[in-house]
Amino acid sequence: MWVAAPAAATMLADWGADVIKVEAPTGDPNRYTLKHVGQDIDSAPPFETDNRGKRGIVLDLRSQEGKDVLERLLERADVFVTNLRPGALERLGLAPDDLRERHSQLVVGTLTGYGWTGAERDRAGYDVSAFWARPGIAAMLNPAGEPPPGIRPGLGDRTAAANLVAGVLAALLRRERTGEGGVVDVSLLRSGTYANGNDLALQNFFGKRGRTRHRTEHESPLYNSYRAADDRWFWLVGLEGNRHWPGVVKALGREDLETDERFATGKARRGHVTELIAEFDEEFAKRPLDEWAERFDAEGVWWAPVQTLAEVAADPQAEAVGAFVEQPGMGDAPPLRTVATPVAFWGVDEKPRGGAPTLGEHTDEVLRELN
Repeated sequence: MWVAAPAAATMLADWGADVIKVEAPTGDPNRYTLKHVGQDIDSAPPFETDNRGKRGIVLDLRSQEGKDVLERLLERADVFVTNLRPGALERLGLAPDDLRERHSQLVVGTLTGYGWTGAERDRAGYDVSAFWARPGIAAMLNPAGEPPPGIRPGLGDRTAAANLVAGVLAALLRRERTGEGGVVDVSLLRSGTYANGNDLALQNFFGKRGRTRHRTEHESPLYNSYRAADDRWFWLVGLEGNRHWPGVVKALGREDLETDERFATGKARRGHVTELIAEFDEEFAKRPLDEWAERFDAEGVWWAPVQTLAEVAADPQAEAVGAFVEQPGMGDAPPLRTVATPVAFWGVDEKPRGGAPTLGEHTDEVLRELN
């Protein structure tokens, strides 16, 4: 249900797996994403994105008949992916140990908010809570005293989904070598701590981590955001300060800053960040971003535009790397342009194998195959 586990299964479907999505009679809540926020629209592009290429069946797992059908599916399956909480799976008899006892060939991939151990294993976990808030990511994005920013929908879910896919594929390789299935346990919490690994490594080493600063006080002015004359924002990516400093000041036409003793060395720049950022702000406000882009590229400056979603959707480089695909619409809906999986396989046709299934679309077909 929702995003994380379905997104993982969609990656596998895009890469050639025969994926059967099992839903309750009421359907995956993500089918009704737009209706949840008050829009009377039947289409649900996020759901379609995360469920394309699958066959969909409806089973009531509270009934013996539904449980029996699922068991017959699992007898033939290579992988079972779920994001139900541990307690719910145990009540259904679908906990990993139960499944492995009945189906030794099975790779069980579980995606939970808080894992299978610990006092909070059955706490409800969405990416805003278990991936964003709990692992410290939200707390590090704004200066002290400001409210934490929200997460964009599905950001943590899709990160965890990719982690689950990697684990499932490793478990399948292990099964090929040993003949035994296994359990892949991915949580949003652990995915979040891994994603926040730089800050947490410093926290664990020093016993503290410096607060996030406002952009006008950023400790590295060469690794900061700026606004051009046309109100378009961009990011300088001068990670190696002494290496990138000459190119930036040349692009600015401010070679005098190189010999200014306040900025002549990395240590000096660190001691005068506010003054240097103010100098940059004043200069960058004099030209539109397209002009700065030409100057940056001429001097080998590392940078990137801060793009709107509309700009991303029309970005020729995103198109060149295959970031978008067109998939068939769900049911009678028209085709949908949406995001591709994050991995490209050279020489392989990466087109989605089909659209997302309507609720229970393939139930009869799958049941016939089991008979």
